[in-house]
Formats: sequence, C-alpha cells, structure tokens
Amino acid sequence: MDTLECIKSRRSIRKFTEETVPRKDLEELIEVARWSPSYKNSQPWEAIILSGARKKELSKMLVGLLEAGAPNSPDLAAPTSWPEAEDRRIKHLLARRKELTGIDLAAPEMIIKAKKANFNFYYAPHAIYLYQDASLSEWSLFDIGIFAQSLMLAAHAKGLATVPQAFATDYAKEVKESLGIPSSKRLILGFSVGYPDMESPVNGYRTERSEINEFCRWLE
Repeated sequence: MDTLECIKSRRSIRKFTEETVPRKDLEELIEVARWSPSYKNSQPWEAIILSGARKKELSKMLVGLLEAGAPNSPDLAAPTSWPEAEDRRIKHLLARRKELTGIDLAAPEMIIKAKKANFNFYYAPHAIYLYQDASLSEWSLFDIGIFAQSLMLAAHAKGLATVPQAFATDYAKEVKESLGIPSSKRLILGFSVGYPDMESPVNGYRTERSEINEFCRWLE
C-alpha cells in the first residue's frame, strides 16, 4: 500500500472478525514500529500483546471493576477542559455520531456501555498495551505517540485494523498488576487489534478532519 494512501485511509475500527492474527504478523507490527524516531534515540516505549484466555481474563477483571463502581485512576489523567477550537471539533463528533449511529456519549448509561466495549477490546482477538517509565519527560510521551502511529499504520498496511483506547487505561494500577508491569511504569494506551468487520454499521462512520487552511499558515 502506498504510504500516503495508508495514512489517509486508516480509520479506527470497533467491530472485528473472530479470526486470530498469526503471531508473525503481530511481531511484524512491533518490528516496524520500533524504527519510529525518538528524542536522542531514547526509544521510550514498551509493549505487551494479549491474546486468547489471557486477554479474556483481563477483560473480565476490568468489567468487574467497572460494575463494582471502582474509581478509575489512569496514569495519564483525562482532560477536564479544551480550548475553543478543539472543543468545537469534539462536540461536532459527538453530535454527528449520535445522528448516524444513535450513540449519545453524553448519556451516563452510554458511557458505561462504551467502557465495557473498550474493556472487552471490542471483542477483537488481540490487544496491545503501550507503557513507559514514569520518570520520563513529556518529550517521551510525544515519542511513544509516534510509535503508536507507526504501529497503527503498519497494521493497516497489512490489512489489519486497530483502535487506540484511552478507556483501556482507566484502571492502570490493576492492569499493571495483572500483566506484571512494574508500578514504576506509566500505562499510556491500549489497542484492539484484528481483522476488520467492514459489514458492521459501526465501522461505516469515519471521523472528519479540518481543512488545511484552518490550522496551517504559509509565510514566504
């Protein structure tokens, strides 16, 4: 797949087939992503890939914590406010998604449903967590973000699908304990990984992007 087309056509997928991905293909995603650039080649990323019973076990634990009303405690706190432009885009997304899918993420019961879907990794056959040492600076958050993008693009190029999930880090302490990740690490992001089910209506909606002239200026 052409690189430019790969970047433009990638999308977040929330319904997957049951077909498992060969381990060699999952390994190739990490092999490609490891070539991502980073500050002074610090490579501040670590990954763990879950499949089968181990993934189901983690999902059961996360859903159980949610149903028990356990307070979430992600290592990266969720934003509490947004600047005007970003806030406008978010509200547009929520309104558009409600219009097309009937999903109202402003409704508390829908948030619970969305979290359960996240905790089950949308029933994809595989999940990936990215984490790094908690003492690292904000530059390293930037770097692991590049790694995450490389991973998603590599998956798309191979005919696989992903969706990055902040909700998957809601119970960071418990996830790290369950997966044997040291408490000195910070959990950054979770992913669902598998083959996309493009016949599902949930995958029919793709988010929009701002026009170039809204965020880019030319000076000559």
